[in-house]
Amino acid sequence: MPYPLDAAAVRAWCGLALEALGRERERIDAINVYPVADGDTGTNLYLTLESATRAVEAAFDGHASTGTTPRLADAIGAMAHGALIGARGNSGTILAQLLRGMTEVLAAEEDPDGGPHGPADALRRALRRAAASTYEAVAHPVEGTVLTVATAAADAAERATGDAAHIARAAHDGARSALKATPGQLAVLGRAGVVDAGGCGLVALLGALADALSGESTAAPVTVRADAPLPEAGGRAATGADGCIDSDGDGPAFEVIYLLEADDAAVARLRTRLDGLGDSLVVVGGDGLWNVHVHVDDAGAAVEAGIEAGRPYRIRITHFGGATRIKEPEMAARAVVAVVPGAGLAGLCTEAGATTVSVRPGEPPASGELVQAIRQAHAREVMLLPNDPELRHTAAAAAEQARTEGVRVALIPTRSAVQGIAALAVHEPGRSFDEDVVAMTSAAGATRYAELAVAERQSWTMAGVCQAGDVLGLIDGDVAVIGSDLTATAMTVLDRMLSAGGEMVTLVLGTDIPDTLADRLEAHVRERHLAVDTVVYEGGQYAAPLLIGVE
Repeated sequence: MPYPLDAAAVRAWCGLALEALGRERERIDAINVYPVADGDTGTNLYLTLESATRAVEAAFDGHASTGTTPRLADAIGAMAHGALIGARGNSGTILAQLLRGMTEVLAAEEDPDGGPHGPADALRRALRRAAASTYEAVAHPVEGTVLTVATAAADAAERATGDAAHIARAAHDGARSALKATPGQLAVLGRAGVVDAGGCGLVALLGALADALSGESTAAPVTVRADAPLPEAGGRAATGADGCIDSDGDGPAFEVIYLLEADDAAVARLRTRLDGLGDSLVVVGGDGLWNVHVHVDDAGAAVEAGIEAGRPYRIRITHFGGATRIKEPEMAARAVVAVVPGAGLAGLCTEAGATTVSVRPGEPPASGELVQAIRQAHAREVMLLPNDPELRHTAAAAAEQARTEGVRVALIPTRSAVQGIAALAVHEPGRSFDEDVVAMTSAAGATRYAELAVAERQSWTMAGVCQAGDVLGLIDGDVAVIGSDLTATAMTVLDRMLSAGGEMVTLVLGTDIPDTLADRLEAHVRERHLAVDTVVYEGGQYAAPLLIGVE
């Protein structure tokens, strides 16, 4: 029996789509040769939809507390927003834009069943807007990708008659047919003998939508091998849907992804700048919140461009290893994955060879994000640096999951970013895994850490009562100093930490902290503590005002 196109249908669609992508994830990962052969398209789509599903469930929970039911606009809007903030990789970013395009139409339908055009027409227009919006988001569209599959689905929906369930089924069938033709449109797919991985994910998504609206279960494996005529041997792949050359060429070393709060004009300038820095550029979103994805050689420049445009956060920088893109990525012997606050620290750790997961205060990463970062490191052995005591259990769960996938993971118990910096400084891939773990753990453990923060309200602390606006000096996680001046409080914290000895002081400055602070603290250390060196780093946005490490 067909079901109405309403909030309940969106909820059912999320559940069925998540199940479908869960079944297809490994198969889609295995055929991921474009735009980068990094074997993660299925995983990225799954994680993106998982975020969308959580958002929809949260919308239903919120309405349940008031005894109401979400409207279609509430549910589809939550799904699109969840995908936007949780988008992973190139494929997940495009999926987020597809859902946003559908939302632009369906959210305007207060009551599709009673509207002037009906739910079937609303779904037709939603699918057309979804396809068109992806072309707007991708810097250099080309056919033979998920964009082609989305357009074919919209074309089939417009030709179909019947209720919304029939329209969804027609879109699914049109997408399946278009998917089979992708190897003949993109040479890199033809040479590999596979269809487009992102298109596979979209077919699974549309199949779930048709099942949710029809009440039927037609789950069937998506075709992943080519049955279309292959391009002539030696043919070159066209410049990609994201500006990327085919997988036989060398490409940028880093994937950079971040959420960005910025206005439309700033984002337009950002697109132009990032397009000149690299390829695989996809910028999705709107209404002040965007998800930015690009492949570049200079990860720092890509992040700096975001800072100039607005407020970037949840910054993720993945190192491709600097190797030629090939169908099966070569596994590195060993890698480091680090969770860091602030763009500056993310760039610092990336330069040291780590895969980073950048976080915003109050928004810790889920274990799935850490697992994905471990996968993207493409290494047989991984050191995981949580750099936060609150992430201990999350990191442990991620490590356990990665171990089931055959990766040897060591959880280095870093409780602060400065402990992570100390551990990275002694990381040596040339020695045995166990020796490296011991050295990194020892370096982290030998580093006392402190943080300066500003009290938001009156509160009791280990050092007494603080008032809103007071400067708090936390040593090893506990408030040890309460002051009114940042510099004076920092000096007191340094003196207390160095009273037990130390050879090296690390200072990490947050945004809006003047360089003169570092100069004054360096001078203070020189004058009061002989034979102690000081190094200074820029933490960037979302780092604490000041982080201190003493080794």
